[in-house]
Amino acid sequence: MSARATGHNVVVIGTQWGDEGKGKVVDWLTDHAQAVVRFQGGHNAGHTLVIKGVKTALQLVPSGIMREGVACYIGNGVVVDPAHLLGEIGRLEGMGVEVRSRLFLSESCPLILPFHVQLDAAREALRESSGAGRIGTTGKGIGPAYEDKVARRALRVQDLKHPQRFESKLRDLLELHNAALTGPLHSKALELQPILDGAMLAAKTLAPMMADVGYLLYNAHRSGDNLLFEGAQGSLLDIDHGTYPYVTSSNCVAGNAAAGSGVGPNLLHYILGITKAYATRVGSGPFPSELPIDEKGSVGQHLSSVGQERGTVTGRARRCGWLDAAALKRAIIINGVSGLCITKLDVLDGLAQIKVCVGYELGARRLDILPLDADEIEMCRPVYDTFPGWSESTHGVTQWELLPLNARRYLERVQQYIGAPIDMVSTGPDREHTILLRHPFKP
Repeated sequence: MSARATGHNVVVIGTQWGDEGKGKVVDWLTDHAQAVVRFQGGHNAGHTLVIKGVKTALQLVPSGIMREGVACYIGNGVVVDPAHLLGEIGRLEGMGVEVRSRLFLSESCPLILPFHVQLDAAREALRESSGAGRIGTTGKGIGPAYEDKVARRALRVQDLKHPQRFESKLRDLLELHNAALTGPLHSKALELQPILDGAMLAAKTLAPMMADVGYLLYNAHRSGDNLLFEGAQGSLLDIDHGTYPYVTSSNCVAGNAAAGSGVGPNLLHYILGITKAYATRVGSGPFPSELPIDEKGSVGQHLSSVGQERGTVTGRARRCGWLDAAALKRAIIINGVSGLCITKLDVLDGLAQIKVCVGYELGARRLDILPLDADEIEMCRPVYDTFPGWSESTHGVTQWELLPLNARRYLERVQQYIGAPIDMVSTGPDREHTILLRHPFKP
């Protein structure tokens, strides 16, 4: 059997703390792909697409679903809440989108069940009441589901095909988690039958979509299909490489596109990092370049209001700050970024001055890259370079030469700081609001 690669594959990952605008970029790139793959996270991800002025928010279903004829895969690295997935499919079908014939769900995906959600909420409440401080999870049960996976006791999509096996494993797992809920977490126990009934009902609908995703992707690639791997959250929330413990529960970096979908790393040809022209963060954790967003007339308020910075999943206000090139450098290194897409450039329109964090002062030390220790990051004082802003509008601009001179100079200087090329610039939420300098699918 020949191992010759015939397709060209692109991985899209966030290089900040999530919410960089990956959904729009994936949707735009899908014009050149035959398949889109989610490889980690769960419905704590929120990818917002704006197509001809119509906004669509996706959480589990890959963003490629909005392109006719594109196959969409949920890889084994994703944790799946069956009820949420069915709800999302129903909403898309209500919009006239054909989903079921194009969506393939890995049988190896761990399931998120109601006790995972209750554990998540109870733990956050306990942290807050004890004074330890909240991690800032979305409360969707993502972390507890990944814990069961690592502990080798998870119920997986494939278990839904075997009702007796499912019930037996569910009974044992529920007993374990109810002990924690009614004990140290001071919460209430859940009953088995409603959880079992809900899972078996979901199984009937999901059964035709269950698949050996890794093998399907391998064959699609060999047949010449271009694959687009869609990451969730951002690199600085990665469980290993992020600002631990204020991170998500999965690996968000590009290397996990292989492990989380069941293909070899030789199938990952181009890594596109998505970066806002400024920085945002939802939830707790260090953020060296953060600006106050509640001061009237402040830059932070400008970024928050003009950028409409609220979480897609939770609706929480995002913290805002200047672009952190030192943190971005860390993300570029750990992902092996081939090129960047800068999003939301138009949010900076009208600012008199624009700053970029180019390093930190930590005591007597000067650092040019984000530290690995969250406590050290909290103590870092950002070092800024300042640039003149621009008064002209960049909204909807589709050619580099038509950007204001100061906007081009700003982006060119960012490239120098981080050592990676800017291949795309997004100048608005619609898929057409894009400047292309080098196409990821046409190297």
